[in-house]
Amino acid sequence: MNWKSKIITASVTATMLMGSLTTGALTTPASAAAVDNSKVKVIWGVNLRTSPSSSASIVRLVPKGETVTVVQKSGSGWYKVTDSGNRTGYISSSSKYTQAVKGNTTTGSSVTGSASVEKVIAAGMKYWGTPYEFGASRNSTATFDCSSFVRQAFIDALGIKLPSDSRKQGAYVKANSTVQTNWKNLKRGDLMYFMSYKGSSASSYSSVNKSTATITHTGIYLGDGKILHTYSNAGGGVTISDISGKHWEYRFLFGGSAL
Repeated sequence: MNWKSKIITASVTATMLMGSLTTGALTTPASAAAVDNSKVKVIWGVNLRTSPSSSASIVRLVPKGETVTVVQKSGSGWYKVTDSGNRTGYISSSSKYTQAVKGNTTTGSSVTGSASVEKVIAAGMKYWGTPYEFGASRNSTATFDCSSFVRQAFIDALGIKLPSDSRKQGAYVKANSTVQTNWKNLKRGDLMYFMSYKGSSASSYSSVNKSTATITHTGIYLGDGKILHTYSNAGGGVTISDISGKHWEYRFLFGGSAL
């Protein structure tokens, strides 16, 4: 072996050893961990960290229901991921926290949408936890009510200015898309419209004529029975809620695309 070959061999060996080091553990060399680009859904809130270690700094809490893209499988027990706000970090790969999304779909609805839809959702997610305020200013992002939140997500993502309140937004959606009265037929990124709360059971809404009911709430459908919205500070401000079997399902009037 000549001197050039020895240098190349030493360089490759050093690179593999350096790539295999993580905090407190020896793992697969970095060169062997190919980009994955698969999707996983968070099924229990999990911390997004700056490195694959439970002692690493926390970037944010990734909430239940959010879908993230796996960039790389980082050793034993960690995924390197990109979240809905395009932030990169590490989350636990434990089945306690995540679930693989096969073919980018789950039962009944898509969990990935068009580029425009994903931009809107990412824009909305960056306001996670922003306080709720009824009648919030349309010129501020310090607080939101339901319709100002949806409106701001579309402005930030696409420069589209929807009407300022939920009833007018609902009319806009009806005029510009084919609406669905069964939420299970909605697509990721569709806007959802609801009537006033009358109770937590389906029977509380059985006598309501939903075709004439007044819209009082709106949010962005994420797929997989989840809605991104804001409705109270007790509810956490901007948050994600389950629809199925909840009052949200019983209050639902219609939904459709604003794009």
